[in-house]
Amino acid sequence: MQPNGPEEEEPPPSERQQGRSSPFLISSSRVRRSVQERRAPPPPRVMVVFSAAGDAETPGDAMSGPEEDHHLRKPSSAPNLNLGKALRCTLNSSQEFPEVIPLNVGGTYFTTRLSTLRRYEDTMLAAMFSGRHYIPRDAEGRFFIDRDGAYFGDILNFLREGELPHRDRVRAVHREAQYYAIGPLLDNLEDIQPLTGEKVRQSFLDLLPYYKDNLKRIVEIAKLRAMQRKARFAKLKICVYKEEMPITPYERPLFNSLRFERTESEAKLFEHHCDVDVSFGPWEAVADVYDLLHCIVGDLAELGISAEQQCIGVCDKHLINHYYCKRPIYEFKITWW
Repeated sequence: MQPNGPEEEEPPPSERQQGRSSPFLISSSRVRRSVQERRAPPPPRVMVVFSAAGDAETPGDAMSGPEEDHHLRKPSSAPNLNLGKALRCTLNSSQEFPEVIPLNVGGTYFTTRLSTLRRYEDTMLAAMFSGRHYIPRDAEGRFFIDRDGAYFGDILNFLREGELPHRDRVRAVHREAQYYAIGPLLDNLEDIQPLTGEKVRQSFLDLLPYYKDNLKRIVEIAKLRAMQRKARFAKLKICVYKEEMPITPYERPLFNSLRFERTESEAKLFEHHCDVDVSFGPWEAVADVYDLLHCIVGDLAELGISAEQQCIGVCDKHLINHYYCKRPIYEFKITWW
């Protein structure tokens, strides 16, 4: 019988082989077991929680112990605030339209059917009233279009039954059709007068790429000259010639055409600038000098400028041998008031 008391653990067999009575071995084995029992516990799990922008953070959201695994939070399904705002703006920008549409076009009132405005899908009006865009209303609830309504009735008449405007309104309606991008109306208008004649005239003016610049130069010179002289009108000298080579009395009966084949060195001998304010020419077309003069006077009138012209002679500058410049010179009188 041994006395009752705390039982000591038996050392491992390896230690028993070396000796039961070794206190050092017994002590070291106990220390080893004690260290193993006191090892640090495994680190807690880290849980990342997704929440909507603006959610308040609460303690304990970032970490939870093993006992809370079955309470793991799911990512929040609340939409982002900026995305929600964009969606609301998109929804608010769309409109639903009644079948009968009241219109206010620059202060002029019209009433038409929605199907009339959507007659041609590639037009501005069809896009405006497609429901994809917001259209403001006036105080009476009419849909407002910020455009002069003087010719909008002609636009509606074409959309309703293909009616074309009277000749004196064709140019103005053509501008409105360009604004509203109504291709079928543009095609019809360009096939009638005066736009057909304008297309033919423009094909001639395309032979003179400097034409518009020269027209602006005429206006600028005449304006400056009238202001300097404090006069009601101004006079300019303008050269308008169709043929490039100079004309002399000796050449006229010898050639049917006034155009000659010359070497490059010979051509340079005839290059010169007439002593005028503006010069037009040469060009190759049936249209002659008087046709171009008509264009110049007419286009100045479109700008609200009154112009008169008359021939005052020729350049008559001696070039070489018996050649002289015989380009006609015209005097333009621009009246300002």
